[in-house]
Amino acid sequence: MSLTKWEPLKDLLTLQDRMNRLFDESMRGVRPGEEALSSALWSPAVDIYETENEVILKAELPEINQKDIDIQVENNTLILRGERRFEKEAKRENFHRMERSYGTFARSFTLPTTIDQEKIRADYKDGILKIVMPKREETRPKQIRVSLA
Repeated sequence: MSLTKWEPLKDLLTLQDRMNRLFDESMRGVRPGEEALSSALWSPAVDIYETENEVILKAELPEINQKDIDIQVENNTLILRGERRFEKEAKRENFHRMERSYGTFARSFTLPTTIDQEKIRADYKDGILKIVMPKREETRPKQIRVSLA
C-alpha cells in the first residue's frame, strides 16, 4: 500500500473554482435548478504512478486535437495546457443539457528531482495522453551481489 500525499491547497482551489462557477451562473441569470449552457473552466482528470524506472502521468483528453495540447517543463514543473473546442455543427441553443466542459485548461505538476527532464516523452492515443518521465540512472535502485569470501 502506498501513501498518498494530502494536498489541502488543491482542495481549496477546487472549492474556489466551484464557488466561482456558482457566482458566474448567478451573474448570467441562471435560475437555481437550471443548468447553464456555457463553456466553463475545466481540469482534465489525471493518474500519476511510479514504476522502478519511470514516473507516468495519464490524462483524459477526449475529443482534443493533438495540435491543441501543449506540454512544457519549466523550473522543475511539468505544465500541461490545451483546449477542447465546441463542435461547430451543433448550435448551443439546440442543446437540452450540456455537462461536458469546453475551453482551455492548464494543469501543473512539480517534478521530483529524480526525473531526467531531457528524456520525457509523450504519446496520445484514444483520448489518453501518456507522459513518461524516466528516472535518472543514478537514482534508480541498484542490485548489489553478495560474494563468498
